[in-house]
Amino acid sequence: MDLYAVFGNPIGHSKSPFIHSEFAKQTGEALEYTAVQAPLDSFAAEVEVFFNGGGKGINVTVPFKEQAWQWVQQRAERAELAGAVNTIYRDSSGIYVGDNTDGKGLVTDLQVNNKVQLANKNILVLGAGGAVKGVLKPLLDCAPKQIVIANRTVSKAEGLQRKFAEFGSVRACSFADAAEHLGQGEAFDVIINGTSASLAGDVPPISGALINADTVVYDMMYSADLTAFNAWAKKQGALQLIDGLGMLVEQAAESFYLWRGVRPDTAAVMASLRAL
Repeated sequence: MDLYAVFGNPIGHSKSPFIHSEFAKQTGEALEYTAVQAPLDSFAAEVEVFFNGGGKGINVTVPFKEQAWQWVQQRAERAELAGAVNTIYRDSSGIYVGDNTDGKGLVTDLQVNNKVQLANKNILVLGAGGAVKGVLKPLLDCAPKQIVIANRTVSKAEGLQRKFAEFGSVRACSFADAAEHLGQGEAFDVIINGTSASLAGDVPPISGALINADTVVYDMMYSADLTAFNAWAKKQGALQLIDGLGMLVEQAAESFYLWRGVRPDTAAVMASLRAL
């Protein structure tokens, strides 16, 4: 059995072992996937022990994605730009390669699973942290009309604007000023909440006027019920509300493909997770 694992701290809540075990059963791939809670001060040492013991690949979650970015010997472009790595494998010459599949997971969930078109659309992204940085390049690859990054600390959003401007139209603003990047009376086509506010039951302080019935609202957090952000958006009139469970499964599927060269079917796994 080939060995894979997800590294994080804490890690007990991780759905990754279930997801990858389901992928393995579905595709007939012989692998074992576990969760490893690495000490906060020895991530690199733990990863080296895993690979030296025959491990084939790992996923990386909070708080180690930036450390993984520094540790790998080579990075895919999307990982380089994200400043974070969530997938590591060794190539045919033994080089440790880091990738970031989060943005691919988000885009696939939007475009394939939920039939949301992103080309030539006005997209508002809330937040300017690591979760947002990891998805901007894949979103820009879809050729939206513009991506507006709104954040409490505007300078962080401006930093992302400068970093990603070469790939498309990127604007930065405060939460309060997002409407300035729309025409009079317009709403955004897609709003993506990349903050962690929903975990605390909070909502980023944006105007409900940015939303209408045609706005697709996506929260990267997921929940058995509506997330706090999606519940708020529903009150503003949004009809298509999506949480981040599909993104979680799709980013895992992309990792699985990088490791095994096989693309699993994600729909059945998403349905199983919803039923848990």
